[in-house]
Amino acid sequence: MKYVTEYRDAHLVQAALREIKRTVTRPWTIMEICGGQTHAIVRHGLDQLLPAEVELVHGPGCPVCVTPLELIDKALAIAALPDVIFTSYGDMLRVPGTHHDLFTVRANGGDVRVVYSPLDAVKIAQENPHKQVVFFAIGFETTAPANAMSVLQAKALAVPNFSVLVSHVCVPPAMHAILGSPANRVQGFLAAGHVCAVMGYWEYPPLAARYQTPIVVTGFEPLDVVQGILEAVRLLEAGQATVVNAYQRAVTLAGNKPAQAVIDQVFERRDRKWRGIGLIPQSGWGLRPTFAEFDAETRFDVHNIQPEEPSICIAGQILQGLKKPHDCPAFGNQCTPESPLGATMVSAEGACAAYYRYGRHLVLETTLDESTHETQI
Repeated sequence: MKYVTEYRDAHLVQAALREIKRTVTRPWTIMEICGGQTHAIVRHGLDQLLPAEVELVHGPGCPVCVTPLELIDKALAIAALPDVIFTSYGDMLRVPGTHHDLFTVRANGGDVRVVYSPLDAVKIAQENPHKQVVFFAIGFETTAPANAMSVLQAKALAVPNFSVLVSHVCVPPAMHAILGSPANRVQGFLAAGHVCAVMGYWEYPPLAARYQTPIVVTGFEPLDVVQGILEAVRLLEAGQATVVNAYQRAVTLAGNKPAQAVIDQVFERRDRKWRGIGLIPQSGWGLRPTFAEFDAETRFDVHNIQPEEPSICIAGQILQGLKKPHDCPAFGNQCTPESPLGATMVSAEGACAAYYRYGRHLVLETTLDESTHETQI
């Protein structure tokens, strides 16, 4: 398949890795901002094929992972109400709130349904006029256009029993927060190609200049990721804090203008909490006043919920690139995909889930066992 097969060519990946080895002269720390890139890196073992000088750390680019616990608890409260049909993408059902998850609500009799499009939720609302139908509208810039369209559709079709619980976040403000932190370790970024396909990358040059940090826009196939790392290393070695678009087959500087127009019509920028990170100013979207009638938080009055994070979970530090999943004392034992403590173990794009799925916890166990001469694997 064009634009897929050739970007999985092992010979081309190996050639790019050799070029990285020839180029790098000192240690560099690069963050891939997107959880999809994290899974590609861990699945293909790309981080283990890089020279020792290049360290990859994992960023907060997983919308499920950064949805604040407070909003998860609000979703749980709404979903448990009688006469409510709560709709969501599947990976949100297992994200733990303070006490339980949406699967538990469904097991206890709540009408919780998985949908594949927010427009499916609008259709469910049309078919169930005596029920309140809520869609859990989470995501980065990639899902915002479709979620905005669901609100426009509900308004155009006069579907008063449809509402959205909004948890939309934006990538550039999160990069500001990471680079501006006193604990920051990131020296270069791999930017998420699908986000930039929607929004363009015009916001990134000022960010790169302000923090003197190069940014490379890249994709998700093995060759995309390795070429992105190579471009980042070249910029770092040359001392150039600029932006390179290494994903030109999908991304332009301006992005998708019609999609941006739909987002701007329905949403406005808001301060937004990120799970494990905290409040980031102007880092998310909320409904504009003209669409306030579709705001589930207001409709169900769930503003005063107080969440409680598990103390042992270090997901926040992982999302900021300060630690890695195997640094967590709960990883692989108390926290697994079957019994997750944090969203980074649940989501299809979570770093902890990637490390677990591709056996990094087994490598860790083997290392520990060998150190005590008791190999159990």
